[in-house]
Amino acid sequence: MLRKLLIALASIGLLDAIYLTWIKLSGAEAMCAGVGDCSAVNASRYSEIAGIPIAVFGGGAYLVMLLILIYKDRVDFLRVNGAMLLVGISLAGVLYSAYLTYIELYVIHAICPYCVLSAIVLTLMLIVSILYIREEWA
Repeated sequence: MLRKLLIALASIGLLDAIYLTWIKLSGAEAMCAGVGDCSAVNASRYSEIAGIPIAVFGGGAYLVMLLILIYKDRVDFLRVNGAMLLVGISLAGVLYSAYLTYIELYVIHAICPYCVLSAIVLTLMLIVSILYIREEWA
C-alpha cells in the first residue's frame, strides 16, 4: 500500500516537474488560474542553476525515486538500500523546497502553485517513505 502511494506521489511530482520544465524552456505562460504569480517565479534568477531549470533537477529526483520503487524487488542493492535512498532523496528535496519557498515568499514576493505542489508532494513522500522504511524493518 505505501509503495503504491509513493509511486503515485513520485508520478505526480514528475509530471509537475515536466510541466514546469516545459514552461521554463518554451517561454510559455503557466496556467496559474489566477493563483500566485508563476511568471515572476519562473523569470527569477532562482529558477535555474547554471542555466538549467530547477525543475529539471526536481524531475530527475522524482524519476530516480520512481525507478527505485519500480526496481526495488529486482535489484539486490535496491532491495537492501532502496527505502533508505527514498528517505534521503525526499529529505534533500524537502530541504531545498523549503529554501525555494523562502525565496518565493521573502525575496521574489510571489508564489508559484506548481512549486508549492512539488513541496507538498516531497513532504508527503518523506513522511510516507519513513513509514515505508519502518514497515520494512518491522
